[in-house]
Amino acid sequence: MEFRQRIEELLNEFLENRKDLFLIDLKISAGDDITVILDGDNGVSLQDCLDASRAIEFNMDREEHDFSLQVMSAGLSEPLATPRQFQKNIGREIEVILNDSSKVEGELARVDDEKITLILRYRKPKEIGKGKVDVEEEQEIPYTEIKKSLVIIKF
Repeated sequence: MEFRQRIEELLNEFLENRKDLFLIDLKISAGDDITVILDGDNGVSLQDCLDASRAIEFNMDREEHDFSLQVMSAGLSEPLATPRQFQKNIGREIEVILNDSSKVEGELARVDDEKITLILRYRKPKEIGKGKVDVEEEQEIPYTEIKKSLVIIKF
């Protein structure tokens, strides 16, 4: 069995037993440096990363194939990549960079398999008279139009 296939198989077996965790990315370099990025419905603990690492490392023979392994959680600086990640962040403010490089910021309201829905809040000039009025509207964005999406961190 090919090295990458074996790693994917072990990782999938681990994730099958841990339904609260999901794979964000699996990278294997030409030098067999393995990087696994996980996320979870309730976050990812250090123990979760250790368990995933052990599920791979304890079932591979280093005499047969030498490798390095790094298992980590998707950090706040990592872009949202899957519908499940978007689902986990409903209610948070996110910045979405579209394929045309325009940006949209809003509260993530809904998620389905094809698109996300943001609530946009802004002020615009009154149609009659001076001053501004608060506006709240929804915008649906298909995943196919999203180049990158990040959670906005507020302190």
